[in-house]
Amino acid sequence: MSYFPPYIDMSGLNIPSFHDIREDLIEGYKLIYGQDCYLEPDSADYQWISIVALRIYDALQSVQLTYNNRGPMTAIGSGLDQIVKMNGIRRIAETYSNCEVYLTGKVDTIINNGIVADNTGNRWRLPNIVQLVPKAGEPEVGELYVTAICEKPGVISALPGDISTIVTPTAGWLGVENKTAAIEGRGRETDAELRFRQSLSVSRPSMTLLTGTQSAIAAMDSVTRYNVLENPTNDYDHHGNPPHSITCVVEGGKDEDVAQVIWENRGIGVYTNGDVRVDVVDPFTGVITSIGFFRPIYADIYATLTVEGYADEGYTTATSEAIKQAVVDYLNSLQIGADVTISALYAAAMSVTENLKRPKFSIWSITISKVPSPQDHYDLIILFNEVARSVLANIEIVMV
Repeated sequence: MSYFPPYIDMSGLNIPSFHDIREDLIEGYKLIYGQDCYLEPDSADYQWISIVALRIYDALQSVQLTYNNRGPMTAIGSGLDQIVKMNGIRRIAETYSNCEVYLTGKVDTIINNGIVADNTGNRWRLPNIVQLVPKAGEPEVGELYVTAICEKPGVISALPGDISTIVTPTAGWLGVENKTAAIEGRGRETDAELRFRQSLSVSRPSMTLLTGTQSAIAAMDSVTRYNVLENPTNDYDHHGNPPHSITCVVEGGKDEDVAQVIWENRGIGVYTNGDVRVDVVDPFTGVITSIGFFRPIYADIYATLTVEGYADEGYTTATSEAIKQAVVDYLNSLQIGADVTISALYAAAMSVTENLKRPKFSIWSITISKVPSPQDHYDLIILFNEVARSVLANIEIVMV
């Protein structure tokens, strides 16, 4: 294309490319100083024109970004943050994983600003000051259960026994162990995720009360994932949910806040199904309604990939680790109630190779299961109140 003045049409604000701007400046230069001017890339004048063209292009890109930041579908970053505020929502911030750890040592040992680590090197901070107390039946032994917070935000996993290293040695502090799995944090909400929540938020007053309930739950800042189902029939549905009910499965948010949102948006006379029950008081009548919902059950996914690596194309042990990480990232991104499909795992694993025409490896087979063994080649059905998750230790690569 050749240079054109910026203009707006149905596609938005159109601006010329850096190349087109530079060529237009060169053409203008020659019209002023003559066509025989030497303006090859090694000339000083060409370099100066390129600098000016780049500054013009940078300025036009800034204008285009500002134009695009007027609407949620094209806005990015802080521009999108400002727009969604008009819908009463905001970007979900990153959170930190936490885990209960068991400390042992001498009685009355005081640990100041203690730090422990898991077997992958992630550091976990203890409360600022903790003191070991006598163990029941063994008064000479000190112990204490405390909650450790991971220093790095996002989805940081720790299975039972993973946290076992003392990073800040303290006299009298002898050991640390996590007997339960960590509660994972989450990464900062992406632009794509925020746009999706924004689109749901504007549908609240539109088509159905079910959509409104789903949108209201999605709009909660502290809610990370959710699944909302309806059973309008006179019988139990195939999930086992009761007739004339809605079933909400919600990850994140305080019980009271989630129940309040469901109460405000459910249909009249609809039973709210769930094993978490919260009494909500009508502020006008004082009537108490028991609102129910579920918390997700985490289904740990195990997978085995049989892989043939092509050393000539650059396959290394790092490639194996990248494949495992891609599979874990995909599994941890699934929504509540979403099945795990074998074909999607193939796609996630193959995303590691840069050139599909000359891949670094070939995947011969993938097997999955909710237990380490046995595994199968079929898609994995996830219950309506389950959500898939995995860690690197659950993914095995068998080389052929």
